[in-house]
Amino acid sequence: MKRKRGARFVGLLIVSSLLAAHVPLFVHADTLTNDKIKESEESKKQAEEERKALKSSLTNVKSLLADLEKTKNNLEDYITELDSDLADINDKIDSLNQLISDKEFEIQTTEAELEEAKAVEDTQYNAMKRRIKFIYEHGEASTAEMLLSSKSFVDFLNKAEFINKMSAYDKRMLDSYVAAKEAVDAKEKALEEQKAELEEAKAAMLNEQNAVETLMADKEKEIIVYQGDIHNKEAAIAEYQAMIAEQDQIIKDLEAAILEEKKRLLAENKKAIVYDGGQFKWPAPSYSRISDDYGYRIHPILGTQQFHNGVDMAAPNGSPILAAYDGEVIAASYSASMGNYIMIDHGDGLITIYMHASSVSVSSGTMVARGEQIGCVGSTGRSTGPHLHFSVRLNGSYVSPWNYLG
Repeated sequence: MKRKRGARFVGLLIVSSLLAAHVPLFVHADTLTNDKIKESEESKKQAEEERKALKSSLTNVKSLLADLEKTKNNLEDYITELDSDLADINDKIDSLNQLISDKEFEIQTTEAELEEAKAVEDTQYNAMKRRIKFIYEHGEASTAEMLLSSKSFVDFLNKAEFINKMSAYDKRMLDSYVAAKEAVDAKEKALEEQKAELEEAKAAMLNEQNAVETLMADKEKEIIVYQGDIHNKEAAIAEYQAMIAEQDQIIKDLEAAILEEKKRLLAENKKAIVYDGGQFKWPAPSYSRISDDYGYRIHPILGTQQFHNGVDMAAPNGSPILAAYDGEVIAASYSASMGNYIMIDHGDGLITIYMHASSVSVSSGTMVARGEQIGCVGSTGRSTGPHLHFSVRLNGSYVSPWNYLG
């Protein structure tokens, strides 16, 4: 309707520009500049380019799995390479989350600007309507009649100048109304593109999340196949024990480094971290189901009794991992068996270990507080599903986490 009335007013204003009355009903719209219109058009163009970039950057799971085929004969290499792919995808998911948040804010801003532009357009329209109504009701004389009624040459020039000014005024009214309409159109197009980009980002997010689930499912299948291919039970048990021994060696090396550091602090009369005996924070707050408890259990694949040195918390992929207690991060690294792992020294020989994270948000040497997020739950390393493996060591030996958890 507004587009039709815009054309109607062009004719009416041409007529009104020939009339003599000047009614100061028009309000200038300083905010509707060409720069603002150009800014909206640039926003639309940028959104189109970002949508194209989103489509071209989507993870191709088939291609990734094809590239991984050559490493399947070596489980450790396969896990390491696949975990690297998962880390890249999780980075994409983080970027998409930020993009979605930014776009939602941009849409809110553009919607507010669109409402403002529509209000200005309505103001211009109503001013023009009042102007024409005044002209119609007062039946003003034509330009020719005004000029012919001049009583002197000076009077003729004054009336001619007044007519020119009034005509310029009416032209400004028309220009401003057109500018207001262009601003509304530009904002509507920019908003449409921003909303389309938001939907593209959400679709891309879903694609990446599906890619993570597909790769983790393939990894679980390969680990089970690999372990099932070890026909000799003794060999399978030996392989499992070697994996645990590798983990323990990494941990012991780090504990030895802590001990040396404490000796250095003592020599320099500096205070070391001291554990005050407080209760641990539950490190996987998004979920509390225990998929595998601490202690001796029947290994789900080997079928023999094995010692499980921690508590497995079956939390969703990407959910937060919290520091169980105050302390210093002494390791934030990766191994093919533990995946992304974190170790925190709480003082007095007490250390907590967090394994199989999808991502780690702290680094070695960082001081963390009880309940602070240090990473996200995942399925990296020798893991067959998203969970947090949480272990506690006291003076170089594993102890039950239940001694410290509430």
